[in-house]
Amino acid sequence: MAQPFPALRRDTGDAPLRCAILISGSGSGMAAMIRHQASNTDCGHHTVLVLSDRPDAGGLERARALGVEATSIPLPSDETNSKNRRESHERLVHEKLVSEGIELVILSGYMRLLSPWFIHKWAPNILNIHPSLLPAFPGAHAHRDVLRAKVRVSGCTVHCVDEGMDTGEILAQRRVPVFPDDTEASLSARVKVEEHTLYPQVIDSLINPDVEGD
Repeated sequence: MAQPFPALRRDTGDAPLRCAILISGSGSGMAAMIRHQASNTDCGHHTVLVLSDRPDAGGLERARALGVEATSIPLPSDETNSKNRRESHERLVHEKLVSEGIELVILSGYMRLLSPWFIHKWAPNILNIHPSLLPAFPGAHAHRDVLRAKVRVSGCTVHCVDEGMDTGEILAQRRVPVFPDDTEASLSARVKVEEHTLYPQVIDSLINPDVEGD
């Protein structure tokens, strides 16, 4: 389990740490995080914003149903240069996070590789969960790559976000078996069970060194 994270404000019994969850899709991991926070009255972190790069992301309505502000910031349509679009988009995201007083950025199925500029602004207070046992099988198609490699064990990894593709410091991992008849969907479902438990526990332990993890 992760060790105490010096960059984060500790849980001192005052206001919980203000978190934003960035998503691109259905937001199942985001919902699991919010439910964890809501069901633990002494939880030291609280999601105040869910943000997506895709206006049609199903997780936005899911977040609103859970009582959390949810909004999308799509890539600007008036920029034709891809580098300029990326920079303009990330500046808008950064401004929104700052305006909401965000202290920790949680990536959960966010499908954009963040730029060095954004990482410099937020690291090390930006985390991700990846559906493989890093450093094996980074990238957007981890389950496909796991099955093609015919390995017998996969899992999930919570890690700090740096400028690379799933290359940041590993904080914690969970293992799951890979069965001969697995599909990407069945493996994904099994890994998600572990993701939804591990991610909140890691954040608990980062902001409260007295929390016992498994």
